[in-house]
Amino acid sequence: MILAAIDIGSNAARLLICETSVYKDGSVDFTKLTLLRIPLRLGFDVFDNGFVSDEKKKKLIETLKAYRLLMNIYNVEAYKACATSAMRDASNGPQIMQEILDETGFEIKIISGVEEANILYETHIADTLGESKSYMYIDVGGGSTEVTLYAQGKTIFKESFNVGTIRLLHNKVTDEQWDHVKWFIKTHTKNHQPLETIGTGGNINKIFSISKRKEGKPLPLDLLKDYYKELSYTTLEERKHLYHLRDDRADVIVPALQVYISIMRWAQSDEIYVPKIGLADGLVKMLYEELTTGKGK
Repeated sequence: MILAAIDIGSNAARLLICETSVYKDGSVDFTKLTLLRIPLRLGFDVFDNGFVSDEKKKKLIETLKAYRLLMNIYNVEAYKACATSAMRDASNGPQIMQEILDETGFEIKIISGVEEANILYETHIADTLGESKSYMYIDVGGGSTEVTLYAQGKTIFKESFNVGTIRLLHNKVTDEQWDHVKWFIKTHTKNHQPLETIGTGGNINKIFSISKRKEGKPLPLDLLKDYYKELSYTTLEERKHLYHLRDDRADVIVPALQVYISIMRWAQSDEIYVPKIGLADGLVKMLYEELTTGKGK
């Protein structure tokens, strides 16, 4: 089957197209045919003004029309689409979803933070790491951060915090919000030590790429701290030049590191694994499950 996922985030809109095939041992392979990311930066509007501007709305709809054409070319058989933190907060979010449906035919669901954590969990990373340990997933986005704790073969918690890179850039995260995250992480991880951390999101993937570590090897917390210091002391232009970063990565990578480092410290975790997965991967896997078990529409 050829399946697709669309993820409309606070920083970018992504299209993932995968080919699924069942291997002889019964396992399912998800082979990426294309992954496209358009930096719409909806959160810049929403977290300052409370709504998506007409200009950004137009760009979003044009992006989705392009995604529709690509899906047709790849003969996509089914898709799943969602919008996250920026659209959750946008006063005109539901209205925009209706306009998208009318103009592109895409049915896009605005999902809650907990639903977002659930979809990320569908990637089943921890399933391959063994049930005797504790694993903490951290996904840092533009508008929110999702954290899931998995221990002794079961889920301990799935939580979403309105602490994201664009909110931090625009000073929209209060000390009280930070204190709540600190309290929650410390309180809910202290009985599940030691734990290993798994990081998802474009920023941690970029840091992993810059580090030139071998795939499957974790990044030490001390290394994240070093990158945070290095990147914090450079200008946007210097970051873009030295680390070959795009505009829409150069500004958010520093607050992203701040979130990863803080949560790891509070959870007493000293290293983080960085598999190349994200929300779109979880959507494709969830869609496959629905189609093969008959639970989907």
